[in-house]
Amino acid sequence: MGDKKPVLNFLEAEHERRQFLRVGGLSFLGITLSDYFRMKETLAAVGKGIPTKAQSVILIWLSGGPPHMDMWDPKPNSNFKPIGTNVAGIQISETLPKTAQHMDKLSIIRSMHTEENNHPEGTYYGMTGHRPNPAFRFPSFGSIVSRELGVQNNVPPYVVTPPLSYDHSYMAGNMGPQYNPMIVPDPSQEDFKIPDLTLPKSLSAELIQDRQTFLKVVDHQFRQKEEFARFNKMDSYQEQALRMILSPNVKKAFDLSEESDKVKESYGKTRFGQSVLLARRLVEAGCRFVTAEGFNHSEWDIHFDNDKLLKENLAPRFDQAMSTLLTELDERGLLESTVVLAMGEFGRTPNINPRAGRDHWCHCWSMVLGGGGIKGGQIVGASDERAAYVAERKVTQGDLFATVYKALGIDWTKTYTGLDGRPLYIANSIGDKQGHPVHELI
Repeated sequence: MGDKKPVLNFLEAEHERRQFLRVGGLSFLGITLSDYFRMKETLAAVGKGIPTKAQSVILIWLSGGPPHMDMWDPKPNSNFKPIGTNVAGIQISETLPKTAQHMDKLSIIRSMHTEENNHPEGTYYGMTGHRPNPAFRFPSFGSIVSRELGVQNNVPPYVVTPPLSYDHSYMAGNMGPQYNPMIVPDPSQEDFKIPDLTLPKSLSAELIQDRQTFLKVVDHQFRQKEEFARFNKMDSYQEQALRMILSPNVKKAFDLSEESDKVKESYGKTRFGQSVLLARRLVEAGCRFVTAEGFNHSEWDIHFDNDKLLKENLAPRFDQAMSTLLTELDERGLLESTVVLAMGEFGRTPNINPRAGRDHWCHCWSMVLGGGGIKGGQIVGASDERAAYVAERKVTQGDLFATVYKALGIDWTKTYTGLDGRPLYIANSIGDKQGHPVHELI
């Protein structure tokens, strides 16, 4: 009878320990804290390449495929007029009047050519540079950047906001779940918070510190019997997880209540606008790669009423958030260290269909990028007279990846090893060839 009470106390303490460790478990977000810190340890051994200006990436993802001829590459088959920008000789569509005043910070690639014309496959291709393969899950762009650059200031290196369509496209694939993104909920919700970074009300920081001391006593007898190096690492991961949970820097990065209503309004108090605002806060705190979708599932997939939806809904939201992001990054001294990209999985058809919409088109489309040492005020490539096919300077997804990698100081020629032992280019182009940086931009 006398032995039961110590046994029960030990079991209760072990239960407390397990419960506490769940506080930081980011499993529902796609990555656990233990994975996160194992990743950080691995990254310490990875070379970061030559020093460059760029430290982070914000990818603004326009799910569904925006109509390039009605935005970045105005043509006669668009019902929208071209307007001048703040760069002489560059015109874009009248649908983007605010962004037109920031073209000195952005460049347009008007000759993108990719290989998938359906949303799931196109999104996967856009995020990995590979066509889907049932035998292999290729790592995403963001996963590769986070692996190569590592962690800053205890902030998760790869974040996706908010929950996405075709989410397997954003994952690390066979590179390992430790490189998956942290996926956060809709930041425009009034009760927006990251529960895994918040301690239960019953726990204070002081109490946690006391419990940490207590846990060492609980574990002492067990560790005397079985001392392996992995336990020392476990202690290290737990300590880092604790630091992240209690880190003012990390919690502050996700806390949109720090922003004034004026700033929130400037981005737009919408799912998309607040996603872009959160992206700015995250790179400011040290995040390496943020994918800001914000638009609803395939909202840019405008098979009907293209002009009406673009003019009254889609373009104004994008134009407002994009122009504000560029302004704030510039004012805060972050534009030089942050590469900004805006794109979808493909473009839209040159023809208007019977429902007054445009359909999927991967043969030639446009995207914009800037910041992080990327030259602004440039036009790369050209489409034909209807924005249907590439007329000059074809650019592939692998070329785009290589350009961003070079800006970040990552060896863009690098390969990883696939399951079959074959090398996989991190900047994979058409035909599984090596992509190359767009020399006009960097």
